[in-house]
Amino acid sequence: MASQNLITVVIPHYNGKDILNDCLSSLYKNTFPFFETLLIDNGSTDGSQKFIDQQYPQVKCIQNKINLGYAGACNQGIQLAKTPFILLLNNDTVMPANFLEQMYQSITSNRLNAAVQPKILSIQDKRHFDYSGGAGGEMDQFGYPFARGRIFDLVEKDDGQYDDLTNDVFWTSGCALLMRKSVAEEIGTLDEDFFAHQEEIDWNWRARLAGYNNKVTTVTHILHYSGYTLRSDNQYKMYLNHRNNIIMMIKNYSLLRLIYLLPIRILMEFTTVVVDALFWEGKRARAVLKALWYIVAHSYQILKKHKQVQQLRRKPDKQIMKNMYKRSIVFQHFVKKRSPFECVGQFRNSV
Repeated sequence: MASQNLITVVIPHYNGKDILNDCLSSLYKNTFPFFETLLIDNGSTDGSQKFIDQQYPQVKCIQNKINLGYAGACNQGIQLAKTPFILLLNNDTVMPANFLEQMYQSITSNRLNAAVQPKILSIQDKRHFDYSGGAGGEMDQFGYPFARGRIFDLVEKDDGQYDDLTNDVFWTSGCALLMRKSVAEEIGTLDEDFFAHQEEIDWNWRARLAGYNNKVTTVTHILHYSGYTLRSDNQYKMYLNHRNNIIMMIKNYSLLRLIYLLPIRILMEFTTVVVDALFWEGKRARAVLKALWYIVAHSYQILKKHKQVQQLRRKPDKQIMKNMYKRSIVFQHFVKKRSPFECVGQFRNSV
């Protein structure tokens, strides 16, 4: 790997040669030349590695015998990378030619920037934000993540409504996340017990605890095929999202803050169970109960992680929560029927 490279692009991959070809084709049209690519293959069975060897010999491919999940594959790439910056990139993305250059300029604008994401638009409908990150990730005080342009299943059209908003966000999407290698060495890599979903949010939260910033740049974008690997109605995906989200909350909040907020959050989870069981098919109710049982059964390990994460803390929760949505995004969305822009605009303009 060339020493002049500044960015290592790490692409976790599991099957899907066609989407991977679209991704790599756009990547190598970038005007920013100082990058290298690591493809971490999680045991693909569709001939992906042979395809890479033939069509993209400049890509270094790491072949895993089993599926290590998004977190495990990304961590392999982070550990192998020798460059000061690492781009975690989904294989179902397509980017413009200025993408890497604009991302690099954004993260290097301040030495305390730990991570940056672009505006993420839907590849199916380029006029709308993508589910997986929109124009930057936000978080309410009860641990529910949402994005500028997306709350739960409601996704907004991109009319530039977030372009002039502060570029400071609570979390950046793992769909296209440029991070500092030095920060990963300081706070640790992604939590592999998450397997997939929200591990990047957990990492961003840790970065904030350690005194770093997370940013979005809206001067460039990426197109994402959201849900290609797991559809939003997949019960396993629901389970991972609920489980990982609560674990993340336990890990990153201080103990005193957890005593106040965690019981409210658990009550909200049981409310989800009841509502889903009564009015829908009960798929999410089963996923939530399974997630809660996992947390109870692994409480010792989770509390051990909490202790480890708190040792990184340089900022108190009071400061961290200035960048959190003070209300319940669940209540604002489902009861008050407020849009993402109404919630984020009011919140960020008051910070």
